[in-house]
Amino acid sequence: MDSTGSTLPRITADTALYAEVLDWIHTEAELLDELREREWLETMISRDITYAVPLRQTVERARGRGFSEDTFHLLETYGSLSSRVARNETQYAWAEDPPSRMRHFVTNVRVSATEDADVLQVKSNLLLHRARQDQSVPQLLSGERVDRLRREDGRLMLLRRDVLLDLTVIRTHNLAIFF
Repeated sequence: MDSTGSTLPRITADTALYAEVLDWIHTEAELLDELREREWLETMISRDITYAVPLRQTVERARGRGFSEDTFHLLETYGSLSSRVARNETQYAWAEDPPSRMRHFVTNVRVSATEDADVLQVKSNLLLHRARQDQSVPQLLSGERVDRLRREDGRLMLLRRDVLLDLTVIRTHNLAIFF
């Protein structure tokens, strides 16, 4: 068992596999920051994706971390992600037109093997900086991402993402963004 309580074998930073995962993370952040959502969807997202942002509640330590298992801000599949991307490509994406300016800061990357040799678990910390229109105060969203990356046709693809936000109340204009 490692310091995070996981019994999964850790992939260390001095390996080619860790470097491949880190490159995947940097590429994903670049595509999302540059609003290249279609390319992100088609080259990095598995058709079997589950993309979840569970509701967080403030609870006592004895009751766990406070994330709901059945209530979500977002609970997406490939179909719903594809619909969001398609809408953003039209003139009807009013919530994001003009689009927000975003910057994904992804740090503290931890990579572990799983029971499935083709799947890796990747935990990382995320700080999402979002500037909307001419607002002078940016929105900051922080949390932990728990990803499952699966090798498909030789490439790593996002199979599952759980975004564990630090906030219990999200004070943002909309959630028409990708974490």
